[in-house]
Amino acid sequence: MTALSGRSNPAWIHAILAQPWVGPLARLALVSAYLIGGINKALHFDSAIAEQAHFGLHPAALWAALAVAVEIIGSLCVVLRRFTWIGAGGLGMLTVVAMLVANDFWNQTGIARFMALNSFFEHLGLIAALVLATMLGDEQRRTSDHGA
Repeated sequence: MTALSGRSNPAWIHAILAQPWVGPLARLALVSAYLIGGINKALHFDSAIAEQAHFGLHPAALWAALAVAVEIIGSLCVVLRRFTWIGAGGLGMLTVVAMLVANDFWNQTGIARFMALNSFFEHLGLIAALVLATMLGDEQRRTSDHGA
């Protein structure tokens, strides 16, 4: 699979996707919620601790610090295409934890269940996008390493 070969897309789509700004912008958009969340947690660390405690994660300060580090460092790894696998992996693991503690639709009923179920699968989609970003980065690197 060559990521930007354009074989299955119309020429105009290929032309847009081949622009040098599309990849960085897409990577930034992918991690924007994490990056903003990490910065916000760092600036309001007491609230970040309270959030972790609210979801039953103890020690809350440790979980808050881990969230800040993973959200900021992981996002930068993805955006800058450096150690994408570890940045995306960390963000994915953080998202799994969030899915299990904050979107426990199996423990809820009514509208709360409906909202938690939707959020659970939206988070699952984010994890899939992080996997795809890592795969794309590997493919692009492999292609450039082999001079293709």
